[in-house]
Formats: sequence, structure tokens, C-alpha cells
Amino acid sequence: MSDAMARPAVTTLSEDELAFRDAVREFAEGEIKPLVVKMDEEAQMDSALIPKLFEMGLMGIESPEQYGGAGGTFFMACLAIEQLGRVDGSVSVLVDVQNTLVTNAFIRWGTDAIKQKYMPKLAREWIGAYALSESTSGSDAFALKLRAEDKGDKWVLNGSKLWITNGNEASVFLVFANMNPAAGYKGITAFIVEKGYKGFTVGKKEDKVGIRASSTCELLFENCEVPKENILGEVGKGYKIAIETLNEGRIGIGAQMIGIAQGAYDAARDYVKGREQFGKPIAQFQGIQFQLAEMRTQLEAARLMVYNAARLKDAGEDFIEQAAMAKLFSSRTAEKICSMAIDLFGGNGFTREYPVEKFWRDAKIGQIYEGTSNMQLQTIAKMELS
Repeated sequence: MSDAMARPAVTTLSEDELAFRDAVREFAEGEIKPLVVKMDEEAQMDSALIPKLFEMGLMGIESPEQYGGAGGTFFMACLAIEQLGRVDGSVSVLVDVQNTLVTNAFIRWGTDAIKQKYMPKLAREWIGAYALSESTSGSDAFALKLRAEDKGDKWVLNGSKLWITNGNEASVFLVFANMNPAAGYKGITAFIVEKGYKGFTVGKKEDKVGIRASSTCELLFENCEVPKENILGEVGKGYKIAIETLNEGRIGIGAQMIGIAQGAYDAARDYVKGREQFGKPIAQFQGIQFQLAEMRTQLEAARLMVYNAARLKDAGEDFIEQAAMAKLFSSRTAEKICSMAIDLFGGNGFTREYPVEKFWRDAKIGQIYEGTSNMQLQTIAKMELS
């Protein structure tokens, strides 16, 4: 067992972290909660909400202050994602992708010129998207068919991407394409594509079961022209960026899941206190109490795992196995807690008049995106057996 694996989870929050968490929670309750039902029904993010996310500093939490960011930590980004998920999974994943995938990648692999050009915009006005998945490359992430050709003064991309979060709202896309198929995954390169580039189109938006206000879109590249300098990292090293960024992003998804689970738990706990059957609140029945205790215990365990992985990442320690375990466990836990919440609401829980059915719908995606549960199991097993 490595030193990183042996250390216990650090759950105590500093005063700054507590203040930040509480500020995000207050923002979510005041600014997002009144919009949740409408956004879910219309499958559309409220356009007036996005500028408020930037004003709150939630779109550049780790970005250095010199680029207009908050200069915070990865752990703080996870706190924000959790608190937003407690109210709405769609807003939570928008902020998650912006911070843990897109901005994180620019911080780690961007040249000074690229950082100067893009990071202030990402911190203050531009939403980013992370474009890896294709119709034939889901769990097999490197079976990419999007092609990039070197045309001397520019790159030309042809192909498509699917299931891209923030597709409608994004102004800049981190796009993975293969410029040398004969080299396999070593031909994969990360390109920076702006929404207005010639030959680039955002296609259809998926009609999803959950996180409906989050846009999940197809991207089309038809002789899309990308400036020669718009490479993130090195040519042929995109696979490294994809792997390492997704390892970090999985902790963000874990944070989203514990937020969703917390929202469902809170709703169920409050409901059973007021719902009467047989002449008294159902919270007084031991069977109900035991279910709440089970939900609360599972939620706390998931939170410990997510927080521990985030702390390890900030400390510069090995966190890959912890990230995989945190995403695996938190996503399973979220679905279970949300389902139990519906049970506690009874017939009311199966209607859209109450919030728990939405939490349940939003939770399911956690076992699919940024690496399915089976892929997390594979990662854990490989690390244990290596």
C-alpha cells in the first residue's frame, strides 16, 4: 500500500473553504433554485444565470488571479460543484466541465501565449467544452475518427463529436483529433477550436432523461480551419492530456453526485417530518428512521472519498485510484439515495410536483460520463494488480 493510499481522508474545512462553500450554497438557493423546474421542463439553461456564475467567480475557481480567476484550489472547485449539485445537476456539470476539465487543461498544458489569450476569457465570459467522445469511441476513448491534417499554415479537421457537454453555450472547445492514424493513440492531438471557426458547427442537442438543462450536443467539422498555433500541449501528446484531465474530472463528477444525493436526502428528511400516517409523522416510525440513517451513512462515506481524492490532487500526490473509487462509489450512492428518497415520498415522489424524481433522473448519468462504472472498476483493478 502506497503512502497516499494509507493516509486518512482530510475532511476538516478551513475558514476560507467554509465561507466559500456557504457563499455558493446561498447563491444556489437564491439564484438557481427558483429556475430549476422551468429549466428542466424547457431543457434549456437560463441565459440570465450564466453571467451570474461568472460574477460569483465560479467559472475560474483555479485560474490564477493574473488571468481574472479566483486563484483557488481544486478542492474548492469540488466544493462549488457539490453545492450547485445539491440544487441542480445541470448547473453543477456546467461549472464542473469549465473548471475540472477545460480550465485545468489550459493551466497545465497551455503556452504563455495561449494562457494569455484564453484564460481571462474563460474566467470572465467564455464557457468551455471538452470534446473527446465520438459515436465509435465512448469507453474506447482513443478510437477517434476525427481527423486533423497539416496544411502548412493551418490545421484542417474533418469528422464529428457526440455527447459534448456545454455544446450550445461554449465559445471555445478543446477538441481531440488524430493527425496520424497510423501511429494509433500517439497521433492524437488536442486542438483549441473557437465557435466561429470556418467549417465548425454545433449540431443537434440531445433530449436527455436527466440534467436536461445542460446542453449535450453533436459537433460537426467539415474542413474546419484551425490556426497552426492552436495546439494544446504537443502534437501527438493529446492522449496524455485526455487521460490526465479525465482522472481529475472524475473527482468533479464525484462532487456533483454527492451534491445531488445531498439534495435528495435533504428533501426526503424534511418530507418525512411533516408527512403524517396513522396519526403521527412518518419520521417517528423506526422503519423510516433506519432508511434515513442508511442514506446518511452512505452519503458521508461517498463525501469522504471525494474529498480525500481532491485533497490528494491538490497535495500533488497520486490520486488516480482514489478518483476512480470516488466516482464509482459516489455515482452508485447517488442513484441509491435518490431512489430511496422517492420511496419515502411514496406516490408523491413519483410525480413532478416534488423534487426527488428530478434528483433521481440527474443522478443516473454519473455512472456513465467521464468513464463508466466498468471503466472505474478496470482502473482500480489494474492499479491493485500492477
